[in-house]
Amino acid sequence: MITRLLVANRAEIASRVFRTCRDLGIETVAVHSDPDAHLPYVREADLAVRLPGATPAETYLRIDLLLDAARRAGADAVHPGYGFLSENADFARAVLDAGLVWVGPSPESIEAMGSKIGAKAIMREAGVPVLEAPEQPTEADLPLLVKASAGGGGRGMRVVRTLADLDTEVARAREEAASAFGDGTVFVEPYVERGRHVEVQLVDAVVHGDRDCSVQRRHQKVVEESPAPGLSDEVRAAMHEAARAAAEAIDYRGAGTVEFLYDPATERFWFLEMNTRLQVEHPVTELVHGVDLVGLQLRSAEAGLETGAPQPPRPAEGHAIEVRLYAEDPAADYQPQSGVLTTFEVPAAPGIRVDAGFESGSEVSTHYDAMLAKVVAHAPTREQAARTLAGVLSRTRIHGLVTNRDLLVEVLRSPDFLAGDLSTAFLGRVPADAPQRVPGHTTSAAVAAALALAERAGAARTVQRGIPVGWRNVVSQPQRTELAERDGEVTTVEWLGTRDGYVVDGYAVVVAGPERVTLERDGVRTTYDVVVSGQHGAEAVDVDSPRGHVRFTRVPRFVDPADQVASGSLLAPMPGTVVRVAVEQGQQVEAGQPVLVLEAMKMQHTVAAPTAGTVTELPVTTGQQVAAGEVLAVVEEEQS
Repeated sequence: MITRLLVANRAEIASRVFRTCRDLGIETVAVHSDPDAHLPYVREADLAVRLPGATPAETYLRIDLLLDAARRAGADAVHPGYGFLSENADFARAVLDAGLVWVGPSPESIEAMGSKIGAKAIMREAGVPVLEAPEQPTEADLPLLVKASAGGGGRGMRVVRTLADLDTEVARAREEAASAFGDGTVFVEPYVERGRHVEVQLVDAVVHGDRDCSVQRRHQKVVEESPAPGLSDEVRAAMHEAARAAAEAIDYRGAGTVEFLYDPATERFWFLEMNTRLQVEHPVTELVHGVDLVGLQLRSAEAGLETGAPQPPRPAEGHAIEVRLYAEDPAADYQPQSGVLTTFEVPAAPGIRVDAGFESGSEVSTHYDAMLAKVVAHAPTREQAARTLAGVLSRTRIHGLVTNRDLLVEVLRSPDFLAGDLSTAFLGRVPADAPQRVPGHTTSAAVAAALALAERAGAARTVQRGIPVGWRNVVSQPQRTELAERDGEVTTVEWLGTRDGYVVDGYAVVVAGPERVTLERDGVRTTYDVVVSGQHGAEAVDVDSPRGHVRFTRVPRFVDPADQVASGSLLAPMPGTVVRVAVEQGQQVEAGQPVLVLEAMKMQHTVAAPTAGTVTELPVTTGQQVAAGEVLAVVEEEQS
């Protein structure tokens, strides 16, 4: 029997495993890096062990430190979670050699599926359909997909549409795969343009339903649901049987997932890979089939290979949809965001489940994946699940960081999604800047922000507190508050402070306070919740209302010349590490030419020249850590 379990992972997956352990009376041990010391999962554990350092290589990827933590905390079992070492056969073997219970499949099964190249050969032998890669690709084989043999999550994956780009994309995929997984091996296979990503959940070779994970960005899942919609009974049964054959081919035990690429046009499907671990999207299966997959993992690990009696599957009830809420900017090529999550509040609702790794006040580090939480809805029908989930997301309050929340709401409410018209190219049909606010919402939110700032200033006065904010004996002109959005768009709010309250053209100001403002326009009242943070004169203002969220930055009246940067400066879009410098100082560059490559959260981001010109400054070098907004290079534009 397992009595004390160490989770060799972090954030929401650690919290998820701890929840089942509490239900089963199993004590828990958390491990944490220095940046993660104050995250919720560390408090939730019975015991916690520090892993000195910040990067994954210094902490969560150190087998020796994890085993030492288990020894010091008195753990008798290890759960790997997902990501990091969860599919590392050497780690599984080391845990077993240390006399601990490994909550996962055997090291041999992990090794068999650990290489996507080797896994395809095994599946081919077992009669499971696989995509055959061309030995010498030609134009007729395009498009192609370069994939990392080890790992997943979209890292080390590149779509190639012209043969001239193949070598470059292979090199980039190798770099990214080596950084993320320690293995730069990649392979090439045909890219099915309008295919769907459908997967089958297994526990001890018993099928527990299927999921659709087709809505992806950068080949990483964003929306997942169970059961997979729109599959015929024949296709579903064939997929389940293929997954079962895959598991039996390697004598698989524990929780695992077989992923398939499905072509709705031909109703054919092919093996993609087998994940020898729990999946991020496992909650949709748990809700639909009424199972605790972590509990089944623990039961399988405790029973052992010889005496384990697999739990039979339960029929599906209703439909579940999960979204991954990321700290990233969809409008800026999904750049990951880091910093303090000042407010994070997901409203409770029937059928809603939240698996979160962060809370209000948490610091989102640059060293790890940018996922904040998984928000899941379970309802009798797919349409109801989508509507409930979209409603909860739209009411969620998130301040301090840019997220993909608005895009998720747009996806869940889009006619194509509701019709089940899915593919891995789905987000290509929903532009990242697609979410549109109610007309006039930005202006109304800016008015609320301006009045809240005025009230905040009034409350801070130490003299003449009885005089209305902004009041003048002789009015020559209105007060002006300038507020900028993320894209640089500036809204100017003009207002007057009178004995009877505020006067704003086009609005009736019903209530005005430093945290809440109610405005009436065309006979309709709307209340805005306002949160102000930052330095005086350049405050950040978050405005929430039933119409959505807007974040402004107050434009200061006067700008310090020391804060200005040279024209043509290329600024770091996020904190990260410079992994490659592609130019030299004094070099002529073309518009769009790569200048350097920045790595953050295990993804590589190319910083390109905005215009043709000359690199006049290049203050960074390979391996250098840079902060967000730091000058990486200066490209002086060519004069016509």
